[in-house]
Amino acid sequence: METNHPQKMEELEKKIGYGFRDKGLLRRALTRRSFAKEHDLSGYDHMDAMATLGDAVLDVLILSRLIERGGYDKGLLSTDKMDIVNMTRLRQHAEDLMLENFVRWGKGEAANHVWTSGRVLAECLESLVGAVYLDADLEKVRGFLIAISLPSGDFWDD
Repeated sequence: METNHPQKMEELEKKIGYGFRDKGLLRRALTRRSFAKEHDLSGYDHMDAMATLGDAVLDVLILSRLIERGGYDKGLLSTDKMDIVNMTRLRQHAEDLMLENFVRWGKGEAANHVWTSGRVLAECLESLVGAVYLDADLEKVRGFLIAISLPSGDFWDD
């Protein structure tokens, strides 16, 4: 599905509770490498770097919140963080957002519905986190996570 369409991007922005100042970041976060290659986009105009950044941003936000809530043991912090932001949970949140409808997939990916297996949708969600961070800051990412209930429950409540 082509997500260059402004209405489609606005629909996703409403779902995540964040409006991008730089729509190019959102477009990049939703572009798979295969789509970029098929459409002769520049070498960096796809989600890979954003997904790596988003993964790190999630780690920072989740770990800092766990510490704020009294966590202190390195092993327990790592375990708790992995329980909260593992690929299965990230994928579920991406599915809840119907993120697959907003991503620009390569032809082969679209034909094979690549988003139905593995960590693909989780990486797409991480990419979106990275894009929000680049467009704004950690507090906006935190607001985005709260808006999509990641993690669910009272995790972010004081």
